[in-house]
Amino acid sequence: QVQLVESGGGLVQAGGSLRLSCAASRRTVSMYSSGWFRQAPGKEREFVAAISWSTGSTNLVDSVVGRFTISRDNAKNTVYLQMNSLKPEDTAVYYCAAGSSTSQAMDARRVNYWGKGTLVTVSS
Repeated sequence: QVQLVESGGGLVQAGGSLRLSCAASRRTVSMYSSGWFRQAPGKEREFVAAISWSTGSTNLVDSVVGRFTISRDNAKNTVYLQMNSLKPEDTAVYYCAAGSSTSQAMDARRVNYWGKGTLVTVSS
């Protein structure tokens, strides 16, 4: 079993930055890509970003393009989400996820592994 542990959440003012980290206990063939989802109160969990462990290719939801960057450190089995120019509407619990393919890692219904989440609060 793979464990994903997120860190880096917190309270920040609008326009500020945070970096989230997701450390995996190990990587397996069922973890071709890893990514981030978020869930705001009363809303469904939505895809934010994903990255391939092998190629480094990335996918981001339109609402964060130009503000968020996803990266990975293969040696540390860790994925990062650098969030800049944060807005109050970015407030949510952010979840790390992993899937056997990039399409799986982008679909909350098909993700293989989930972290427990880290709260990001952006004040106006």
